[in-house]
Amino acid sequence: MSGKPSNVEHGGDLVVARARFGEPAGGWLDLSTGINPLAYPVPQIAARAWARLPDAARLKHLGATARAAYGMGEQGHVVAAPGSQAIIERLPQIAERRVRVAVVGPTYAEHAKAWARAGHDLREVTDLPDAADFDVVVLTHPNNPDGRMFAQADLVALADDLGMADKFMVVDEAFADAVPGRSLAPMAGHRALVLLRSLGKFYGLAGLRLGFALGPKRLTDRIDDLMGPWAVSGPAIEVGIVALSDRPWAAAALRRLINDAHRVDTEMRKLGILAVSGTPLFRLVEHSRADLIHRALAEAGVWTRKFAYAPRWLRVGLPAGEAQFTRLEAALARAASEVIAKGHHVAD
Repeated sequence: MSGKPSNVEHGGDLVVARARFGEPAGGWLDLSTGINPLAYPVPQIAARAWARLPDAARLKHLGATARAAYGMGEQGHVVAAPGSQAIIERLPQIAERRVRVAVVGPTYAEHAKAWARAGHDLREVTDLPDAADFDVVVLTHPNNPDGRMFAQADLVALADDLGMADKFMVVDEAFADAVPGRSLAPMAGHRALVLLRSLGKFYGLAGLRLGFALGPKRLTDRIDDLMGPWAVSGPAIEVGIVALSDRPWAAAALRRLINDAHRVDTEMRKLGILAVSGTPLFRLVEHSRADLIHRALAEAGVWTRKFAYAPRWLRVGLPAGEAQFTRLEAALARAASEVIAKGHHVAD
């Protein structure tokens, strides 16, 4: 792939759902994203956080809290931002010249869009060995939307090779909180490694717009400079400190997400619809009639994510509680009936 990518579609776009299918009687059950449906309970925020410019000391405290929560290496540095998307859009500017960029995909499309828009020589590759000869390598780990993960040794080896040539690798770890032990955060500080984290997925606080770049000082200083002053709001700083400090909540949330993901798999399996991959925050279905399943679920008021570049794929997020699980179960039964009525086997 090269040149400027086309407009990017994202999960969570109920405007599209309503335009195509109207408004269900019970409202939409939006399972098109990988966002935790039971978000971290936002604490009460002191009035001064709203009334004053963000406090530098509190921002520094947020960085220290993120360092501890993510288990960062001692040499790593942290830059806070209004969501990891803001960092993604600025990363192409840290390259001092036009560079050759490999995006390991298919993945979150905003990465390719940002590097192409900045005029870099962009290529999409499908595996790590294919990225070895590029100046910058970008990947998402676990991958969005299929949950694909690479061996840590392979990631480290690629980072080492890039570092020896004064190149670097961007690893978007938006879903890493849901797969403990697979993050590269303990290596934060490696000269060729920039990691992206946020509170949007695991913590369910996508509207907070709070994210982080973890990396070596030579790269984080450039990112920090591009972010400008007061990039993160005072309220976001306060919520981030509390949420990232709450390890008991994180442990309980992870257990629940794992159990709920298993339950979604079980309900689909009963009807012959099999999840082939994913993370505890979302499941990925591969089926010859994924389009038909998507439509049948939508007609039942359940919005899932389909992909133009992978027509056999369908991503299903997690319901929040029993009432939503009941709705999903009924919608899945309808979808299975639709597939059979069209003369297809449900188990594909």
